[in-house]
Amino acid sequence: MSSGNQAESRSSQRRIWPFIVWLFAFYSVWTLVVSAGGHWSVVAGNWPIALTMAFGSFVAGSTPMGGGTVGFPVLVLLFGQEATMGRDFSFAVQSIGMTSASIFILCRRLPVETTMLRWALLGSTAGTPLGIVFFAPLVPGLVIKLLFAVVWASFGIMTLYKIRELSAAKGIARASRRFDRLSGLAVGLFGGAFVASVTGVGVDMLIYTVLVLVRHADLKVAIPTSVIMMAYTSLIGVATKSLLTEFSPGVFSNWLAAAPVVALGAPLGSYFVHVVGRQRILVFVAVLCLVQFFWTYYQEWQRLGIIGLLAGIAGLLVFNALFHYLYRLGKILAADGRPAEPLAGCRE
Repeated sequence: MSSGNQAESRSSQRRIWPFIVWLFAFYSVWTLVVSAGGHWSVVAGNWPIALTMAFGSFVAGSTPMGGGTVGFPVLVLLFGQEATMGRDFSFAVQSIGMTSASIFILCRRLPVETTMLRWALLGSTAGTPLGIVFFAPLVPGLVIKLLFAVVWASFGIMTLYKIRELSAAKGIARASRRFDRLSGLAVGLFGGAFVASVTGVGVDMLIYTVLVLVRHADLKVAIPTSVIMMAYTSLIGVATKSLLTEFSPGVFSNWLAAAPVVALGAPLGSYFVHVVGRQRILVFVAVLCLVQFFWTYYQEWQRLGIIGLLAGIAGLLVFNALFHYLYRLGKILAADGRPAEPLAGCRE
Protein backbone atom coordinates (compact mmCIF):
# COMPACT_ATOMS: atom_id res chain seq x y z
CA MET A 1 0.00 0.00 0.00
CA SER A 2 1.41 3.41 -0.96
CA SER A 3 2.00 6.12 1.62
CA GLY A 4 -0.82 8.15 0.10
CA ASN A 5 -3.28 5.29 0.47
CA GLN A 6 -2.09 4.64 4.03
CA ALA A 7 -2.63 8.30 4.94
CA GLU A 8 -6.12 8.23 3.39
CA SER A 9 -6.96 5.04 5.30
CA ARG A 10 -5.83 6.57 8.62
CA SER A 11 -7.84 9.71 7.88
CA SER A 12 -10.97 7.63 7.18
CA GLN A 13 -10.49 5.74 10.44
CA ARG A 14 -10.21 8.98 12.40
CA ARG A 15 -13.36 10.37 10.78
CA ILE A 16 -15.42 7.30 11.68
CA TRP A 17 -14.61 7.49 15.40
CA PRO A 18 -17.63 9.68 16.33
CA PHE A 19 -19.87 7.00 14.83
CA ILE A 20 -18.16 4.27 16.87
CA VAL A 21 -18.55 6.37 20.02
CA TRP A 22 -22.25 6.88 19.24
CA LEU A 23 -22.82 3.15 18.82
CA PHE A 24 -21.00 2.35 22.07
CA ALA A 25 -23.01 4.98 23.96
CA PHE A 26 -26.34 3.83 22.52
CA TYR A 27 -25.83 0.12 23.14
CA SER A 28 -24.57 0.83 26.65
CA VAL A 29 -27.68 2.86 27.51
CA TRP A 30 -30.00 0.36 25.81
CA THR A 31 -28.47 -2.56 27.72
CA LEU A 32 -28.74 -0.64 30.99
CA VAL A 33 -32.42 0.20 30.36
CA VAL A 34 -33.33 -3.36 29.42
CA SER A 35 -31.38 -4.94 32.28
CA ALA A 36 -32.45 -2.50 35.00
CA GLY A 37 -36.09 -2.71 33.92
CA GLY A 38 -36.14 -6.47 33.47
CA HIS A 39 -37.24 -6.07 29.84
CA TRP A 40 -35.34 -8.97 28.26
CA SER A 41 -38.58 -10.95 27.90
CA VAL A 42 -40.18 -7.94 26.19
CA VAL A 43 -37.30 -7.75 23.72
CA ALA A 44 -37.52 -11.48 23.00
CA GLY A 45 -41.30 -11.40 22.69
CA ASN A 46 -41.18 -8.67 20.05
CA TRP A 47 -38.66 -10.37 17.77
CA PRO A 48 -40.96 -10.12 14.69
CA ILE A 49 -40.73 -6.32 14.62
CA ALA A 50 -36.97 -6.50 15.19
CA LEU A 51 -36.66 -8.83 12.21
CA THR A 52 -38.87 -6.57 10.12
CA MET A 53 -36.84 -3.49 10.99
CA ALA A 54 -33.63 -5.23 9.98
CA PHE A 55 -34.95 -4.77 6.46
CA GLY A 56 -36.68 -1.47 7.25
CA SER A 57 -33.49 0.11 8.57
CA PHE A 58 -31.59 -0.96 5.45
CA VAL A 59 -34.26 0.83 3.40
CA ALA A 60 -33.99 3.87 5.67
CA GLY A 61 -30.25 4.21 5.19
CA SER A 62 -30.15 3.56 1.46
CA THR A 63 -33.24 5.34 0.13
CA PRO A 64 -35.23 8.55 0.76
CA MET A 65 -37.78 6.46 2.67
CA GLY A 66 -37.60 6.32 6.45
CA GLY A 67 -37.71 3.06 8.36
CA GLY A 68 -41.33 3.82 9.16
CA THR A 69 -42.08 3.18 5.48
CA VAL A 70 -41.65 -0.50 6.33
CA GLY A 71 -42.55 -0.38 10.02
CA PHE A 72 -45.88 1.41 9.55
CA PRO A 73 -47.52 -1.04 7.09
CA VAL A 74 -46.12 -4.09 8.91
CA LEU A 75 -47.45 -2.97 12.29
CA VAL A 76 -50.77 -1.69 10.95
CA LEU A 77 -51.56 -4.00 8.03
CA LEU A 78 -49.80 -7.21 9.07
CA PHE A 79 -49.92 -7.10 12.88
CA GLY A 80 -53.28 -5.30 13.07
CA GLN A 81 -52.08 -2.41 15.26
CA GLU A 82 -53.74 1.01 15.28
CA ALA A 83 -52.50 3.52 12.71
CA THR A 84 -51.56 5.93 15.50
CA MET A 85 -49.30 3.26 16.97
CA GLY A 86 -47.61 2.77 13.60
CA ARG A 87 -47.02 6.51 13.35
CA ASP A 88 -45.59 6.84 16.87
CA PHE A 89 -43.39 3.78 16.39
CA SER A 90 -42.06 5.31 13.17
CA PHE A 91 -40.95 8.42 15.04
CA ALA A 92 -39.42 6.39 17.86
CA VAL A 93 -37.49 3.87 15.77
CA GLN A 94 -36.30 6.46 13.23
CA SER A 95 -34.97 8.63 16.04
CA ILE A 96 -32.36 5.89 16.50
CA GLY A 97 -31.94 4.38 13.05
CA MET A 98 -31.99 7.57 10.98
CA THR A 99 -29.87 9.40 13.54
CA SER A 100 -27.33 6.59 13.41
CA ALA A 101 -27.30 6.74 9.60
CA SER A 102 -26.95 10.54 9.72
CA ILE A 103 -23.92 10.35 12.00
CA PHE A 104 -22.40 7.79 9.65
CA ILE A 105 -23.11 10.03 6.64
CA LEU A 106 -21.54 13.06 8.31
CA CYS A 107 -18.51 11.06 9.41
CA ARG A 108 -17.97 9.85 5.85
CA ARG A 109 -18.42 13.43 4.62
CA LEU A 110 -20.95 12.49 1.98
CA PRO A 111 -22.23 15.46 -0.08
CA VAL A 112 -25.36 17.16 1.25
CA GLU A 113 -27.36 20.15 -0.04
CA THR A 114 -26.95 22.10 3.16
CA THR A 115 -28.68 25.38 2.31
CA MET A 116 -32.03 23.75 1.56
CA LEU A 117 -31.54 21.30 4.42
CA ARG A 118 -30.92 24.00 7.04
CA TRP A 119 -34.14 25.80 6.14
CA ALA A 120 -36.07 22.54 5.95
CA LEU A 121 -34.87 21.68 9.47
CA LEU A 122 -36.04 25.10 10.64
CA GLY A 123 -39.45 24.53 9.05
CA SER A 124 -39.75 21.10 10.63
CA THR A 125 -38.84 22.54 14.03
CA ALA A 126 -42.03 24.58 13.89
CA GLY A 127 -44.24 22.44 11.65
CA THR A 128 -43.83 19.03 13.26
CA PRO A 129 -44.83 20.01 16.82
CA LEU A 130 -47.75 22.09 15.54
CA GLY A 131 -48.95 19.18 13.43
CA ILE A 132 -48.61 16.64 16.24
CA VAL A 133 -50.43 18.79 18.80
CA PHE A 134 -53.15 20.42 16.69
CA PHE A 135 -53.60 18.55 13.39
CA ALA A 136 -52.83 14.85 13.92
CA PRO A 137 -55.41 14.36 16.74
CA LEU A 138 -58.15 15.42 14.31
CA VAL A 139 -57.24 12.78 11.71
CA PRO A 140 -59.07 9.42 12.08
CA GLY A 141 -57.07 6.21 11.96
CA LEU A 142 -58.58 5.15 8.64
CA VAL A 143 -57.59 8.47 7.07
CA ILE A 144 -54.03 7.98 8.38
CA LYS A 145 -53.89 4.60 6.64
CA LEU A 146 -55.27 6.08 3.44
CA LEU A 147 -52.92 9.07 3.51
CA PHE A 148 -49.92 6.80 4.02
CA ALA A 149 -51.03 4.49 1.22
CA VAL A 150 -51.66 7.32 -1.25
CA VAL A 151 -48.54 9.38 -0.53
CA TRP A 152 -46.16 6.46 -0.80
CA ALA A 153 -47.89 4.88 -3.79
CA SER A 154 -47.61 8.25 -5.55
CA PHE A 155 -43.94 8.34 -4.73
CA GLY A 156 -43.56 4.78 -6.04
CA ILE A 157 -45.22 5.70 -9.34
CA MET A 158 -43.01 8.76 -9.74
CA THR A 159 -39.89 6.75 -8.94
CA LEU A 160 -40.66 3.99 -11.44
CA TYR A 161 -41.58 6.50 -14.16
CA LYS A 162 -38.48 8.67 -13.71
CA ILE A 163 -35.97 6.10 -12.45
CA ARG A 164 -33.62 6.22 -15.44
CA GLU A 165 -33.53 9.99 -15.53
CA LEU A 166 -33.12 10.28 -11.75
CA SER A 167 -30.29 7.76 -11.72
CA ALA A 168 -28.47 9.50 -14.57
CA ALA A 169 -28.24 12.89 -12.83
CA LYS A 170 -24.75 14.04 -11.89
CA GLY A 171 -23.90 16.77 -9.44
CA ILE A 172 -26.73 19.20 -8.73
CA ALA A 173 -28.26 21.99 -10.83
CA ARG A 174 -27.44 25.48 -9.67
CA ALA A 175 -30.16 27.56 -8.05
CA SER A 176 -30.39 30.76 -6.06
CA ARG A 177 -30.00 30.65 -2.31
CA ARG A 178 -33.41 32.33 -2.09
CA PHE A 179 -35.01 29.38 -3.90
CA ASP A 180 -33.27 26.89 -1.62
CA ARG A 181 -34.28 28.79 1.50
CA LEU A 182 -37.94 29.13 0.50
CA SER A 183 -38.32 25.59 -0.84
CA GLY A 184 -36.55 24.13 2.18
CA LEU A 185 -38.72 26.10 4.60
CA ALA A 186 -41.88 25.07 2.74
CA VAL A 187 -40.88 21.39 2.80
CA GLY A 188 -40.15 21.47 6.52
CA LEU A 189 -43.31 23.35 7.47
CA PHE A 190 -45.74 21.47 5.23
CA GLY A 191 -44.10 18.07 5.52
CA GLY A 192 -43.76 18.31 9.28
CA ALA A 193 -47.24 19.70 9.96
CA PHE A 194 -49.37 17.68 7.54
CA VAL A 195 -47.44 14.54 6.54
CA ALA A 196 -44.90 13.46 9.17
CA SER A 197 -47.12 14.48 12.09
CA VAL A 198 -49.83 12.14 10.78
CA THR A 199 -47.87 9.19 9.36
CA GLY A 200 -44.49 9.45 11.10
CA VAL A 201 -42.69 9.60 7.74
CA GLY A 202 -42.77 11.60 4.53
CA VAL A 203 -40.82 14.80 5.05
CA ASP A 204 -37.71 12.99 3.81
CA MET A 205 -39.56 12.02 0.64
CA LEU A 206 -40.59 15.64 0.07
CA ILE A 207 -37.10 17.15 0.27
CA TYR A 208 -35.78 14.32 -1.89
CA THR A 209 -38.49 15.00 -4.47
CA VAL A 210 -37.64 18.71 -4.65
CA LEU A 211 -33.94 17.91 -4.98
CA VAL A 212 -34.26 15.33 -7.76
CA LEU A 213 -37.13 16.88 -9.74
CA VAL A 214 -36.34 20.58 -9.41
CA ARG A 215 -32.61 20.69 -8.68
CA HIS A 216 -31.79 17.57 -10.76
CA ALA A 217 -29.65 16.37 -7.88
CA ASP A 218 -27.48 13.29 -8.01
CA LEU A 219 -28.94 10.55 -5.80
CA LYS A 220 -25.64 10.69 -3.90
CA VAL A 221 -26.70 14.17 -2.76
CA ALA A 222 -30.46 13.77 -2.47
CA ILE A 223 -30.57 10.59 -0.39
CA PRO A 224 -28.09 11.61 2.36
CA THR A 225 -29.91 14.95 2.60
CA SER A 226 -33.26 13.20 3.01
CA VAL A 227 -31.87 10.82 5.65
CA ILE A 228 -30.65 13.72 7.82
CA MET A 229 -33.99 15.48 7.33
CA MET A 230 -35.97 12.49 8.59
CA ALA A 231 -33.61 11.89 11.50
CA TYR A 232 -34.10 15.43 12.77
CA THR A 233 -37.85 15.39 12.23
CA SER A 234 -38.11 12.07 14.11
CA LEU A 235 -36.20 13.54 17.05
CA ILE A 236 -38.55 16.53 17.06
CA GLY A 237 -41.49 14.12 16.91
CA VAL A 238 -40.22 12.07 19.86
CA ALA A 239 -39.55 15.20 21.92
CA THR A 240 -43.01 16.58 21.15
CA LYS A 241 -44.75 13.30 21.97
CA SER A 242 -42.77 13.00 25.21
CA LEU A 243 -43.33 16.56 26.41
CA LEU A 244 -46.70 17.65 25.05
CA THR A 245 -48.75 14.56 24.25
CA GLU A 246 -48.14 10.83 24.75
CA PHE A 247 -47.10 7.75 22.83
CA SER A 248 -49.58 5.09 21.81
CA PRO A 249 -49.57 1.91 23.94
CA GLY A 250 -47.06 -0.68 22.74
CA VAL A 251 -44.57 1.74 21.19
CA PHE A 252 -41.97 1.31 23.94
CA SER A 253 -41.95 -2.50 23.82
CA ASN A 254 -41.62 -2.55 20.04
CA TRP A 255 -38.95 0.14 20.20
CA LEU A 256 -36.91 -1.86 22.73
CA ALA A 257 -36.79 -4.79 20.32
CA ALA A 258 -36.14 -2.81 17.14
CA ALA A 259 -33.77 -0.06 18.33
CA PRO A 260 -30.59 -2.17 18.59
CA VAL A 261 -31.24 -3.51 15.09
CA VAL A 262 -31.83 -0.18 13.37
CA ALA A 263 -28.89 1.53 15.11
CA LEU A 264 -26.60 -0.59 12.97
CA GLY A 265 -28.92 -1.53 10.09
CA ALA A 266 -29.48 1.99 8.74
CA PRO A 267 -25.77 2.86 8.51
CA LEU A 268 -25.11 -0.51 6.87
CA GLY A 269 -27.78 0.33 4.31
CA SER A 270 -26.05 3.62 3.64
CA TYR A 271 -22.76 1.80 3.11
CA PHE A 272 -23.79 -1.32 1.15
CA VAL A 273 -25.94 0.62 -1.28
CA HIS A 274 -22.73 1.43 -3.12
CA VAL A 275 -22.30 -2.30 -3.74
CA VAL A 276 -25.91 -3.13 -4.66
CA GLY A 277 -26.69 0.12 -6.49
CA ARG A 278 -29.30 2.72 -5.60
CA GLN A 279 -31.38 2.21 -8.74
CA ARG A 280 -32.17 -1.41 -7.98
CA ILE A 281 -33.05 -0.65 -4.36
CA LEU A 282 -35.26 2.31 -5.36
CA VAL A 283 -37.15 0.17 -7.88
CA PHE A 284 -37.67 -2.58 -5.30
CA VAL A 285 -38.94 -0.18 -2.63
CA ALA A 286 -41.13 1.67 -5.16
CA VAL A 287 -42.83 -1.62 -5.95
CA LEU A 288 -43.36 -2.19 -2.21
CA CYS A 289 -45.02 1.24 -2.03
CA LEU A 290 -47.51 0.16 -4.67
CA VAL A 291 -48.08 -3.21 -3.00
CA GLN A 292 -48.96 -1.58 0.34
CA PHE A 293 -51.48 0.66 -1.48
CA PHE A 294 -53.39 -2.34 -2.84
CA TRP A 295 -52.92 -4.19 0.46
CA THR A 296 -54.53 -1.30 2.34
CA TYR A 297 -57.57 -1.30 0.07
CA TYR A 298 -57.87 -5.06 0.26
CA GLN A 299 -57.94 -4.98 4.07
CA GLU A 300 -60.15 -1.90 4.40
CA TRP A 301 -62.52 -2.40 1.48
CA GLN A 302 -65.57 -2.82 3.70
CA ARG A 303 -64.92 0.59 5.28
CA LEU A 304 -63.60 2.40 2.21
CA GLY A 305 -65.78 1.06 -0.58
CA ILE A 306 -66.12 2.81 -3.92
CA ILE A 307 -65.98 6.27 -2.34
CA GLY A 308 -62.70 5.44 -0.63
CA LEU A 309 -61.30 3.99 -3.83
CA LEU A 310 -62.21 7.14 -5.77
CA ALA A 311 -60.63 9.26 -3.02
CA GLY A 312 -57.44 7.21 -3.27
CA ILE A 313 -57.29 7.52 -7.03
CA ALA A 314 -57.90 11.26 -6.75
CA GLY A 315 -55.05 11.46 -4.24
CA LEU A 316 -52.73 9.61 -6.60
CA LEU A 317 -53.63 12.03 -9.40
CA VAL A 318 -53.11 15.09 -7.20
CA PHE A 319 -49.73 14.02 -5.86
CA ASN A 320 -48.44 12.93 -9.25
CA ALA A 321 -49.67 16.20 -10.76
CA LEU A 322 -47.64 17.97 -8.08
CA PHE A 323 -44.59 15.84 -8.91
CA HIS A 324 -45.04 16.63 -12.60
CA TYR A 325 -45.28 20.35 -11.81
CA LEU A 326 -42.02 20.16 -9.86
CA TYR A 327 -40.43 18.29 -12.75
CA ARG A 328 -41.53 20.97 -15.24
CA LEU A 329 -40.30 23.67 -12.86
CA GLY A 330 -36.93 21.96 -12.79
CA LYS A 331 -36.81 21.95 -16.57
CA ILE A 332 -37.61 25.68 -16.65
CA LEU A 333 -34.93 26.51 -14.10
CA ALA A 334 -32.40 24.43 -16.03
CA ALA A 335 -33.24 26.13 -19.33
CA ASP A 336 -30.81 28.99 -18.67
CA GLY A 337 -27.96 26.61 -19.38
CA ARG A 338 -26.19 26.99 -16.04
CA PRO A 339 -23.95 23.94 -15.50
CA ALA A 340 -24.54 21.58 -12.62
CA GLU A 341 -22.41 21.90 -9.53
CA PRO A 342 -20.11 18.90 -8.99
CA LEU A 343 -20.74 16.83 -5.85
CA ALA A 344 -17.86 18.48 -4.07
CA GLY A 345 -19.46 21.82 -4.81
CA CYS A 346 -22.60 21.29 -2.77
CA ARG A 347 -22.89 24.32 -0.57
CA GLU A 348 -21.53 23.93 2.92
